[in-house]
Amino acid sequence: MADKLSAMRRVSFPSLLLSLLAGALAVAGFAPFGLWPLPVLSLAVLFGQLSRTPSVRAGFLTGFAWGLGFFLTGVSWVFVSLWVYGGMPVWLAGFATFLFCAFLALFPAMVGALQARWPDARALKLMLLIPLVWSVTEWSRGWIFTGFPWLILGYSQVPNGPLAGYAPLVGVYGISFLLSLSAGLLAWGATARGPLAPRAWAAAAIVALGVGGQALHGVQWTTPNGAPTTVALLQGNIPQDMKWRPEKTRATLETYARMAAASPAQLIVLPETALPLFESELPDAYRAGLDALGRQNGGDVLTGLPTGSPDGAYYNSVVSFGSAPGQRYSKVHLVPFGEYIPLKAVWGWVIEVLHIPLSDFARGAVDQRPLAIGGQRVAADICYEDAFGEEIIRQLPQASVLINVSNLAWFGDSLAPWQHAQMSQMRALETGRMMLRATNTGLTAIIDAKGHVLASLPLFTAGSLSGEIQGYAGSTPYVRWGNAPVLMLWGILGIALLAAAVRRRP
Repeated sequence: MADKLSAMRRVSFPSLLLSLLAGALAVAGFAPFGLWPLPVLSLAVLFGQLSRTPSVRAGFLTGFAWGLGFFLTGVSWVFVSLWVYGGMPVWLAGFATFLFCAFLALFPAMVGALQARWPDARALKLMLLIPLVWSVTEWSRGWIFTGFPWLILGYSQVPNGPLAGYAPLVGVYGISFLLSLSAGLLAWGATARGPLAPRAWAAAAIVALGVGGQALHGVQWTTPNGAPTTVALLQGNIPQDMKWRPEKTRATLETYARMAAASPAQLIVLPETALPLFESELPDAYRAGLDALGRQNGGDVLTGLPTGSPDGAYYNSVVSFGSAPGQRYSKVHLVPFGEYIPLKAVWGWVIEVLHIPLSDFARGAVDQRPLAIGGQRVAADICYEDAFGEEIIRQLPQASVLINVSNLAWFGDSLAPWQHAQMSQMRALETGRMMLRATNTGLTAIIDAKGHVLASLPLFTAGSLSGEIQGYAGSTPYVRWGNAPVLMLWGILGIALLAAAVRRRP
């Protein structure tokens, strides 16, 4: 009898392999592939397996296998960043990437372990418990240790998935909950035995969620405001290994000056740290040239560059030149080990291993307001900040346009630029605002208020993306309330499940 129970607690290798492959397959649901049904199918496979796991240990391992396949496939660009551009030895970069992905895999592993503590009521587990725990762990991943909300499953629905229409209401985490709920319904409907009617109800619920999302996609939550603005987004394509070399500084400055001078746009936007000098070190003639160009075009030039002092606190910022010079935004949400070193007494040695210039930025003020440039009120964010929807809405509804400036050269020719652009599409859809993305090597793009890419530049090419943007006024429900309604719903459902568990105890 003991041997039989022990066997039941084990999980088979084929089961773990299936979970691993399902996790890897889910990545194809995100950009650049855009096969949005795959994350739902992948989760349905995982949830179906979890609902039958015989023990906490088996549930943990099943979830961990799915997470390992998902993250090793989806964020493999971490290896490129550490090895190619961070100067880390290849073996150490590979090991660090594996450890990072294994840590991220703990979140789906926790889902597997927690659901296994509810040994029966399989229908309730699939249609409520597992989707709820899954969504809460995704949200937790977005803030723990400053957060890594990359590849939150809700992003896979933007812009064409049927659940994308819910973004202005509930944001990316709300869409993730609806997606995982759909996966749970699908898993239950595909595996349930007995009368057909319950399975038909599950199918009807999935269809209803999709139809509701499509209907909401047609709602205009915000309205055009003011005259359109002509824009030019500059993509310099400066190689990362050349960007901070002192002997290359002049060539970089000349490249961007030449590209900017060729544009008549009211708003010209350069990428993150496009000018590899501190603001105080910028030559007076160069500064005057940018101011003159902005005034000549009846607008402004917005460029990324470090501000502050190399001997004191310094910031990753964007600064305006032209008709309204001197306005700035400094990055608030910094990347650990990339832009600052947490617990320097413990991790200070990382600076010596990773050859990353300016790796100890100070944090900008949380209450920064939109920039009045180019005839718009611009909510600026820098690179990784685009992954945090509730931080973007701090400058709304006052802002009429969103702008993200980035330097993704760190990640080479990988999935990272596409995945990051998809997050920008979600921010546009959540807020009902157009989004401009100006990047060093791509993906530079103009995104409309429905999350669709109107125009973009090819990766790893130098060029200027010209177009026209419309400012918007008003607030979506997500702008007003952020994630609060979704968190409240999860809390109510969690309390109901706990109450049910207490009642079921003998």
